[in-house]
Amino acid sequence: MTKIWQTIRHGAIALCIATIPFIGGFSSDAQAREVVSLDQRLPVGSIVVDTAGRQLFYSLGHGRAIRYRVAVGKRGFQWFGDTFVQHKRKNPGWSPTARMRRMGYPRYVAPGPRNPLGVRAIYLGWTEYRIHGTNAPGSIGRAASSGCIRMHNRDVKDLYERVHIGAPVYVVRSMDDPKLKAIPSANGAAEVAQAETEN
Repeated sequence: MTKIWQTIRHGAIALCIATIPFIGGFSSDAQAREVVSLDQRLPVGSIVVDTAGRQLFYSLGHGRAIRYRVAVGKRGFQWFGDTFVQHKRKNPGWSPTARMRRMGYPRYVAPGPRNPLGVRAIYLGWTEYRIHGTNAPGSIGRAASSGCIRMHNRDVKDLYERVHIGAPVYVVRSMDDPKLKAIPSANGAAEVAQAETEN
């Protein structure tokens, strides 16, 4: 397991959703995912979030990855570091924090088109941060959240089926971040076997 480090403000409660986005149906018009080449030889099954590029990479090994467009944290809410997939949930409900409830948010939003988490949620480490879908597809490609990584619902469903519990997640400022070069190179067959066993 990769060493977990975070540059999250000490004692702060991480909020995924800054505001309830406009209510609309789930989007099915996500831009096509694509397989791309990467200079970094990332472990098979790992995730890299490039906040500057507003993109997420899922490593296939051998210098290849699936690239997805995402929304990232707004200025002042972005964070960087290494974490891991702690658990996953289909059709998650959303429980706003106490601070958000004081601002008028409900105690709970059930799964469905009004839920800001969309159709899937991938929970990161022991934080409040998630990679999740959205009911505001127009936010994809922007710095729009309070720290969570948003994806089109179609894309998060695809990633959900691929990624396994315990998979490393690297959140970096850009794909030129020197921290990426320190990640151990992939041990392909063993990691693919682990992903298939745990998924």
